[in-house]
Amino acid sequence: MRLVIARCTVDYAGRVTAHLPMANRLLLVKADGSVSVHSDDRAYKPLNWMSPPCWLIEDSGQDDEAVSVWTVQNKSGEKLVVTIAEVLHDSEHELGAEPGLVKDGVEAHLQELLAEHIGTLGEGYNLIRREYPTAIGPVDILAKDAGGSTVAVEIKRRGEIDGVEQLTRYLDLLNRDPLISPVYGVFAAQQIKPQARTLAEDRGIRCVTLDYDALRGIEPDEFRLF
Repeated sequence: MRLVIARCTVDYAGRVTAHLPMANRLLLVKADGSVSVHSDDRAYKPLNWMSPPCWLIEDSGQDDEAVSVWTVQNKSGEKLVVTIAEVLHDSEHELGAEPGLVKDGVEAHLQELLAEHIGTLGEGYNLIRREYPTAIGPVDILAKDAGGSTVAVEIKRRGEIDGVEQLTRYLDLLNRDPLISPVYGVFAAQQIKPQARTLAEDRGIRCVTLDYDALRGIEPDEFRLF
């Protein structure tokens, strides 16, 4: 990635025309070929840009008022012309491969944390295994309660009716296995919609609301009296 901070004007010619008068701006040239023009506000959104596939031609200025002129053009003939009067910074950086966004609190994290803290479901609970295999897919958690009964746990970030239906199918199948039946269900989520709770409880499935921070051992930051 190339980062250039420059005093420049920007002109766009394509389906519409646009002009940015002289000012200090950040110019980003990415490895994918895209070029974008940013100001010191507007969050992430650029003032103007050219998406790939496009190409950048950099020429020295034709007069004393321009250090260089960037012409960015795409196959449609659209042009982004950046006339640079002064370069304040110019650097290139190799960022490497992007691993992608890893979301915090996704179902896989919740499953792992709940397995580590299976007592969240109740005193005397013991983990049998995570991802318990069945013919229609793995059950998130299979456990034993204090009385020795088998418990199938379905975990969601947001508990909706589809999740209850999924757990119901697992329970129907698991209860055909004489080695682990009877099996009852727990529907666990950070947030459970009222319709899903009603359906679950009507089918004898217990609902548990998960506190993600508590599972991670993070204390709430609200002020306390004692």
